[in-house]
Amino acid sequence: MKKIVVKNLTKHFILKDQSRIDVVGGLSFDVEDGEFLSILGPSGCGKSTLLSILAGVEPPSGGEILINDKPFVPGENGIRLGFVFQQPRLLNWRSVRENIKLPLEHGALSKEDQISVAQRHLELVRLNGFENYFPLQISGGMQQRAAIARALAIEPEVLLMDEPFSSLDEINARKMRAELIRIWQETQKTIIFVTHDISEAVFLSNRLLVVTERPTRVFETLDIDVGYPRDYDDDRLFELSKKVSRIFLTMEERHDN
Repeated sequence: MKKIVVKNLTKHFILKDQSRIDVVGGLSFDVEDGEFLSILGPSGCGKSTLLSILAGVEPPSGGEILINDKPFVPGENGIRLGFVFQQPRLLNWRSVRENIKLPLEHGALSKEDQISVAQRHLELVRLNGFENYFPLQISGGMQQRAAIARALAIEPEVLLMDEPFSSLDEINARKMRAELIRIWQETQKTIIFVTHDISEAVFLSNRLLVVTERPTRVFETLDIDVGYPRDYDDDRLFELSKKVSRIFLTMEERHDN
């Protein structure tokens, strides 16, 4: 079943001098229910803008987005979307559990149920024992786990992730990627993961989209037919990473010409 269908999506901005910047240019793709899809492209190509459009934060200039076969209308059709940013964006004066509970506080749940939901997701990301710690008392990787738990606490249908491990060193980033795969398999969520890291995209995804520089379009789609759990030393992943690198070289050559 198609969870998300994006058809000919465009986005441009008009600057103060009335000049126009085309950021997303006729982008089309779909995402299966429960799929882990990575969107891989060079820095500054419009990937984060695309996620903002999918989250309903930024309106598109043109095109169509369908979720569950219905036109996506932010705030009107009951679609819950979770968002994990590049930085954890935790509130330093709130405990880890209080940060996870934050998006629940204006809903219908009682305070007791809010705490219960926050605790359950805290345990999902393996932060039990750190409930009452504050963000500055835990590591960057643990902060990002808390951010993932906060996004999942609202029980989203789709989890959008904008380079969430880019600020971590490679050792901690690898740990977090393995944790994310475990969480994805346990929750069966649909994940759209934006990155410019080839090995990260190949390691995580069922499928990845290679996108161009601005205005962003899909250049190539690649299935990652390697089972989970995955190992960084797997020759199949290494060969797929080389294939993606060659795709980028081809894309750059066409852009230069």
